[in-house]
Amino acid sequence: MHELLPFMLALIVLIVLIEMLAGKLKIAYPILLVVVGLLISFIPGLPTIQIDPNLIFFIFLPPLLFEAAWSISFKEMKKWWRIISSFAFVVVFFSALTVALLTNYFIPGFTLALGFLLGGIVSPPDAVSTGAIMKFVKIPKATSAILEGESLLNDASSLIIVRFALVAVGTGQFIFQTAIVEFSWMVIGGIGIGLIGGWLFIQAHKRLPTDAPSDIVFTLVEPYLLYWAAEQVHSSGVLAVVAGGLLLSGNRLSFLSSSSRIKGFSFWEALIFILNGIVFMIIGLALPEIVKGLRADGIPLSKAIFYGGLVTAILIATRMISSYGAMIATILFRPSVTPGRGLSRRRRLGMPLLLGWTGMRGVVSLAAALSIPLALPNGEPFPHRNLILFITFTVILLTLLIQGLTLPYFIKRSKLFDYGRELSEDDAKMKVKNHLVVETIRVLKEKQKKGLYNDPHLQKMIDQWEYKISQPEHLRMTESAKQNYLELLEGQRQFVAGLKDDPELHEEYINWQIYQIDLEEERIRLL
Repeated sequence: MHELLPFMLALIVLIVLIEMLAGKLKIAYPILLVVVGLLISFIPGLPTIQIDPNLIFFIFLPPLLFEAAWSISFKEMKKWWRIISSFAFVVVFFSALTVALLTNYFIPGFTLALGFLLGGIVSPPDAVSTGAIMKFVKIPKATSAILEGESLLNDASSLIIVRFALVAVGTGQFIFQTAIVEFSWMVIGGIGIGLIGGWLFIQAHKRLPTDAPSDIVFTLVEPYLLYWAAEQVHSSGVLAVVAGGLLLSGNRLSFLSSSSRIKGFSFWEALIFILNGIVFMIIGLALPEIVKGLRADGIPLSKAIFYGGLVTAILIATRMISSYGAMIATILFRPSVTPGRGLSRRRRLGMPLLLGWTGMRGVVSLAAALSIPLALPNGEPFPHRNLILFITFTVILLTLLIQGLTLPYFIKRSKLFDYGRELSEDDAKMKVKNHLVVETIRVLKEKQKKGLYNDPHLQKMIDQWEYKISQPEHLRMTESAKQNYLELLEGQRQFVAGLKDDPELHEEYINWQIYQIDLEEERIRLL
């Protein structure tokens, strides 16, 4: 362990540096992490990283899903639930079925059960990669909501397929009635445990005298407990984490203080970044070991690469077809909730193309592939395990490089996507501010009518807010004004820090004032 620690610390520092470089190059950092990890793995003398599949599932997956559930808009998820459900369940199953049929035909000795296992492993797109890429391009909010909602649910559906396929490979049989009952319990039990557990955590936050640090610790423990509890009763831990996360997210204002929300946001942002970075680096580091196992099985590398490319092509084509199928079905049966209403016909037809091209694979596919046991229940080696691992790594690498690198260029150059009737970001923020000003004036005047006429501060607040609504341009801060204000805040910070030499002032109060200035700076940067 002591020998491995310096290597792991060096990897973490490298992940941070790569993220900085990716921002400069405007490339999604998961792409660079996989490539750099692959290059590092060829350096002689480096320690071999043994990957425990249970470690990846239990350590990495719950917090990643939990944070995604906190970030998504539940309102948008409800609005687009039909398309999200079709992508998260129907499209995943269709992709797994297509992979199963074609690999059974093309790969010698590859049974349908093995095909479904591989299909379930590689079918769910990775939310992290898509989100990292979307930072560099603008897409309609409806499309973004669909992608985020899909990413929350497709992991659960794919892992359910993997679980049933492993049983079929191990036992050599598949009982449909039993599978339906188990599938129903996995879905219903997972969601139920997530909602009950989420409610209990909300009560704990409300009833216990928590502060910001303890609230943050609770939110870190919550996804792990939800996942563990669901898995103990053989339901879906992924759905439990997602359901619990959505419930907690929707009620966060009722049980978390402003301090807990501010500090918790920073904590989770850093945690998720480093977890994602480690997983994507592991993908690149582990590929040479998989190649060694492939050669030990006597499978030529050229054939394995061909199979990996074939499965990648199948997945891309299947997602494209499914995207247009989902849109056609929505137009026919629910035209009022079709994404892109108000756009031109050309742009509406282009939206499924975007959805189809956002199929980069990542952490869930890696964890699912590594969870394949070394041997069957009867003691025989698991058939084609190394080939399945290699194909999975190939799919992850190719989709990240091909789709990940071309997606921003495709969006920018094609000009297929605009906002249609959707407000721009600036106009939307201004509308929210205007609503807030009107409501603030109403509340203040209502208080004034109740007899608070002699309060000079109340009248001053009313005058200030009325001035803002009469001069809307003052609600919008220009870049130059923002920069000037930030420089002023930096000057205030330096001045207050200099007060530490005053013997009458305790450093605690000086640090408190600096924290207030920091909060103000964060507020201004978000304008």
